[in-house]
Amino acid sequence: MPAAALAQSTPGDKVANGTMPPPAITVSGSTSIASDYRFRGVSQSDRNMTVQGGITIAHDSGLYVGGWASSLAGWGTFGGANMELDLIGGYKAALAGNATLDIGLTWYMYPGGADKTDFAEPYAKLTGTAGPATLTAGVAYAPKQQAIGKWYDTGADAVAGLYNHPGGRGDNLYLWGDGAVAVAGTPFTGKAHIGHSRGQDGLGPNATAIAPTGGYWDWSLGMDAVWQKLTVGMSYIDTDISRREATYLRPSFSKGQDGTGTIAGSTVVASLTAAF
Repeated sequence: MPAAALAQSTPGDKVANGTMPPPAITVSGSTSIASDYRFRGVSQSDRNMTVQGGITIAHDSGLYVGGWASSLAGWGTFGGANMELDLIGGYKAALAGNATLDIGLTWYMYPGGADKTDFAEPYAKLTGTAGPATLTAGVAYAPKQQAIGKWYDTGADAVAGLYNHPGGRGDNLYLWGDGAVAVAGTPFTGKAHIGHSRGQDGLGPNATAIAPTGGYWDWSLGMDAVWQKLTVGMSYIDTDISRREATYLRPSFSKGQDGTGTIAGSTVVASLTAAF
């Protein structure tokens, strides 16, 4: 047997040749500022600026854990740190045909805030790529929990602290689809989103809700521009929750909680994100 056939490559050779295998564990994250924090089309920051950030630790097996946080304002009485903290864990698997299946669970928390506001929501999403286009279909279902139950019938009851259904438990189903298309030769990517929520038609123990009118659509159209690790985003966001439909939720469901304005109407959100 030729001597060359018996040669073994060393770790140093792999580094020199650029063939060193990727690390088993990777850490990624981002920080951002945005003109509004819209969760499924509804403002969680009373249509004010918000600061957000997150980190993800992923293993090459497909398992991952992470956390994401955002400042809050208005919309209910969050109290405490006036922030949302999401703890996330899941598994991502590569499928045939440039597709990826991602299943996991998000635990929504409001540190130091009112009691009975945290809730868990399992999710699954399927993502596929074709040339410059990326398409995602997802489903998230939160089983019955107090945080997403109907405790108040109206916004006026919430302001008065009058529980109509104390201890009420509710569930929530969210279906969504996302699309993104990179513009060849430019730093721009067009993006679109549509989603449908179904849950309680009132307000939860924190005078908030993830489907405040029982069922509604949200959608957005936007554009991202990427330069190195910075992303500038601009999105038009809207829902089909009309002012008339949301009247019974006011004053809790209004800008400034003053019984006027709306936190579910159309808006343009600008953001600046730095990845690391």
